[in-house]
Amino acid sequence: MGEGSGGALFVGRQRERRLLERALDSARSAATGSALALRGEAGIGKTALLDWAAARAEERGFTVLRAAGHESETGVAFGALTQVLGPLWPDAGDGTAGGLADVLHGGQREALEKVLGLSAGLPPDGFMVGASALALLAALARGRPVLVLVDDLHWVDSSSAAVLAFVGQRICGLRAVLVCTGRPGASAWEGWSGHPVDIGALSGEDSRALLRHWHPGLAGSTVDRVTAEAAGNPLALAELPGQLAHEQRSGVVPLPDQLPLGQRLEALFVRRLEALGPHARELLLRAALDSAGAAGAAGGFVRGPHGAGSGAERLLARVEASGLARLDDTGRLVFRHPLVRSAVIASASENEKRLAHSELAARMRGNDPRRLLHEASAAEGPDEPLAVRLQEAGTHMSLCGGDAEAALLLDRAAALSARPDDRVRRLTWAAVMSARGGRLAYAARLVDALREERVPPDIAPLFAYAVVYVDQSHHIDFASTFELLPGALAALRDAGPRPAGTGAAPRDGAVAGGVRAPHDLVEQMVFKLLLASVYTGDPRGWEALELHRDHLSPAARLCLRAWADPPRTAHGAQGELRGLVARASACGETGNAWLLLWAATAVDGGDADLWRLFSGEHAYATQGSVAKARCHQAFLEGRWETAGDALAAAETAAELGYHCNALLFRHYHAHFLAGRGDERGLRAVRAGIDRTAEQSRMRYVTEHLDRLEALVALAHGRHEEAYARLRRTMPPGGPAELPHGPSWFHVTLFDFVVASVRTGRRAAALAQVAAGRAARMDEISAHHAFLLAAATALTASGVSDTDDAAADAAYAAACAVPDAGRWVFDLARLRLEHGSRLRRRGRAAEAGEPLRAALRAFEELDAAPWADRCQAELRTAAGAPAKASPAATGSPRSAPPAASDRSATTTAAPAGLTDRELRIARLVATGLTNKEVGAELGLSPRTVAAHLYRIFPKLGITSRAALARALREH
Repeated sequence: MGEGSGGALFVGRQRERRLLERALDSARSAATGSALALRGEAGIGKTALLDWAAARAEERGFTVLRAAGHESETGVAFGALTQVLGPLWPDAGDGTAGGLADVLHGGQREALEKVLGLSAGLPPDGFMVGASALALLAALARGRPVLVLVDDLHWVDSSSAAVLAFVGQRICGLRAVLVCTGRPGASAWEGWSGHPVDIGALSGEDSRALLRHWHPGLAGSTVDRVTAEAAGNPLALAELPGQLAHEQRSGVVPLPDQLPLGQRLEALFVRRLEALGPHARELLLRAALDSAGAAGAAGGFVRGPHGAGSGAERLLARVEASGLARLDDTGRLVFRHPLVRSAVIASASENEKRLAHSELAARMRGNDPRRLLHEASAAEGPDEPLAVRLQEAGTHMSLCGGDAEAALLLDRAAALSARPDDRVRRLTWAAVMSARGGRLAYAARLVDALREERVPPDIAPLFAYAVVYVDQSHHIDFASTFELLPGALAALRDAGPRPAGTGAAPRDGAVAGGVRAPHDLVEQMVFKLLLASVYTGDPRGWEALELHRDHLSPAARLCLRAWADPPRTAHGAQGELRGLVARASACGETGNAWLLLWAATAVDGGDADLWRLFSGEHAYATQGSVAKARCHQAFLEGRWETAGDALAAAETAAELGYHCNALLFRHYHAHFLAGRGDERGLRAVRAGIDRTAEQSRMRYVTEHLDRLEALVALAHGRHEEAYARLRRTMPPGGPAELPHGPSWFHVTLFDFVVASVRTGRRAAALAQVAAGRAARMDEISAHHAFLLAAATALTASGVSDTDDAAADAAYAAACAVPDAGRWVFDLARLRLEHGSRLRRRGRAAEAGEPLRAALRAFEELDAAPWADRCQAELRTAAGAPAKASPAATGSPRSAPPAASDRSATTTAAPAGLTDRELRIARLVATGLTNKEVGAELGLSPRTVAAHLYRIFPKLGITSRAALARALREH
C-alpha cells in the first residue's frame, strides 16, 4: 500500500511499481533509457499506474509527456503522436519548450510540422517521422530526463503506434522512459520490443483495502460480495457500491442476486455483446442466470435449443472468439470475468430474463432447489401455489439452520402472495428468520413496515416475538418485552392443550397462519423474556415467567431457577444441566439449546459437551450466543489469550446490527482487562458502554462493571477501596445476607472476603462465609463450591498454631474441591493469599511453593499487578527468618523449595531483573531453547519469549548470544 498522485492511496501493484521505479532511476542516472508495455483488462488499473509514474517522475525533475488513445480517433493519422509532441513545438503548444525544434535538420523539422498540421502536405514515410520524433526527444532529454506515457494503445491510430514502436526500439541510448498501456490481444502490440507486462487482478486483501478507502461505510457482508463480484478489478471496486442503495451498502437490506453495474462498467461489455447477435446473447443469458442459481459456480452449462448441432457450434465459436466466455473441459460455459456475467444480465430486458428463467426451470429436475428459484424469478405476478412451495422450502431450510437463506425465500413468497394476510404472515416469518440468521438490520426494516399493516390474529404472537427480537438485539430496548411477550405466551398457552414440560407449541402450525411454526416458539419467547428480566431486573418479567412455570420445558424451568435468585433457587443446577445436555441432540430445537446455553452461563458450566450441541448451527443468532458463553467461560478458566476474540466479536455484532451483543462482548472483554489490573483499559470500555447500558436499564452490565472496578483495586493492593465498592453492592442486611438476583454473587463473595480479611474486618468476612454456607452455595456448581471453600480458607487464619493448622487444612480442602484447577485465576489468587499468610506468620520456607505456583499462573495470564505482588511476597519471604515448625500441632507443611528455587530467591538479581527473569536468563545463556526453558520451569514457550522481551533491554542487549556475557558483567 502506498500513495499515488497527489498523495492519493495506491494499493497493491508492487511488481509493476518496482519496474517503473527502476526505469525512472536508470533514466535519471543516465544509465539507460527503456520502454515498458503494461497490458491488462479494462478497468484493471493501467491508467492509475501511469498517474503514479507521472507523479513520481515530476517529483524527480522529469519532463512528462502524455497521450491517450480514443476509440473515436483511431482513424486520425498521427493523432496520439500529436498529443505527445505538440507541447514541445513552439507554434503548437504553450511554448515552454520553444527552441527545441531548431535542433532538427530541415527534413526532420518539416516532417514533424506536417504531422502536427503546421504545414501543408502529406507526412513523409513512417521511418522519417520516427527518426524525427526520436531526435526531438533526444534533444529534450539532454536538458532533463523525459517520461512519455501513452494510455490505451489499442485505440491509438496505427501511424502513431508505428512511430511509438520505432522510438521504443531505440530509446535505450536516451535519458528517457516510454510507457504504454493497452488491452490483451490488441494488434497495437505488433512490432513492440519486448514482451508486455501483464497486469493481473488485485488480491483479495488489496481489493478490500481499496474498497474500504473508497467506500468507508460499507458493511462487511457488502464488502465481501463486491470483492467477489469485482474479482480484483479496481474499476468495478469503485463503481459497484455506487449503484447500491444506502441500506444495501450499510447491510440493512440484502443485496440483489445480480449487482447493478452502472454505465461505465456496462459500457465495457455492452457493445461487444450487441455485436454477437441475439442468439448468442440468449445463450450467454441462460448461462449467466444458471451461474447465479448455482452456488459458487463460475458459469452455466450450455442448454436449450442451441445446445447441440452445427448451429450451436457456430454460436459457441462466436462467443469464444469474442473473448467474453469459453467452454471448459466439462462443457460448461465459463465467463472470462464475473463482470461479463453481470453485464449479460444487466443488458437483458425483464421479459428476456423471465423467459430464460422459465427455460432453465423447465430443464431441471423437480426436486432441484434451483428450479424453485428460477420459477420464482420467471413469475410475472401473484402466484399462490408457487408462494406456498417457496414457503415450505424456506421452513425446511430454517429447520436445517439456514435462517438467513430461508428469510430470502419467505420474502420472495410474500411478494408472490395472492392475499394481503398471507403476505403479512410470510413477511413476519421473514423478519424472524432474518433476525436469527444474522440480518438483524433487515429484520428491523421489515418489522417497521409490518407495524403499518394489519396483523392477522393468528400471527400476532409471532409478530410480537419479531418486535421483541428487534428491540432487544438491535435497539437495546427491553420495554416491548414486558409489554408484548406475557400476552403472546398466554395466547399460545390458551390456543390448545399442551403437555406440561414438553416444550411443544400448541396446535403445531396454527400460530403461523399456514407457515409451520417451530416446535419451540414458546421456548424462544421464554428465552427472550428471561434475558430481559436478567438484564434489567424488571419484576414484570419474573412474574410472567413464574405464571408460566408449569407449562415450560425442563430446560426452560432449569434456566429460570438458575437465574431467578441463584442463592435460593439454583441448587443442583449444574448436575441437572449435565443431564439435559447429555440427552440433547446436536440438531435439536433452537430455543431449547439457547436455554441450556444460558443456564450454563448462570452456573459457569460451559464445557465441550455443551459446545457440541451447536456444532451444526451456523445462524448468527445462535453462534453469537455461543461466542458470548465461550468468552465468559474462557475468563473463568484462564484462557486469557483469547481476550481479543471478544473485541473482534463485538465488531462483527455491531456490523450485523446486533448492538446488544456488541455491548455485551465489550462487557466480557472488560473482565479480562479487570483481571489483568488494566485500569485505563477498563475505564475506556466503561466509557464506551456505560451510558447505553444505563439508558437501557441493563443492571446486569452496570453492576458487573462496578464489581470489576473492585477487582482492579484488589489487583493493585487497594483493599480499602475494594471493600468500600463491594460493600455498597450488598443488601440491607450487609455481609450476613446474600443478594437477591445476581448470578455472580459467588464471585463477589470471594472478592468481599479477600478485601475484608486484608483490611482487618474478619467479622464481616466470617459473616459472608456463613451466609454462603447457610445458602448451601456449594450445591449449585463446582465453581460455587470452590469459591466457598476458598473464602472459608481465608477466614480460618488466627493467631495461634492451632489456627494455623485449621487454616492449612481449609486451604488443602479448597484445593481438593473437584475441578479446583479449572478456575485458574481464582486458584492463583487463593494461593497468593495463602502464601502471603504463611509469610506473615513467619513460615517463609513454606510460603514459596504457593507463591511460585500463583506467580506462574499470573504470568501465564499476563496479569502483571498480581505477578508483581507474588514477586514482592517472594522477595520478602527470602529475607525473613524462618519460624520453627510447630510439630506439636500436627499441622501439615509444604516441602522446602528445591535448590534451584532457593538460589533464585536468595541471589540478588542484576539490572533490576525479577527472580523469574534471572532464572530464565541463566537457562537461556546455557543455550537452551524457549521450549526447553519452559519445560524446565513449567512455562509455555510464549511466556519465556515474553520474559526475554523484557530482559534484553534491562541488560542492554539485543540477542540471546549476548546473555552470558551480560550476566557476568552485571
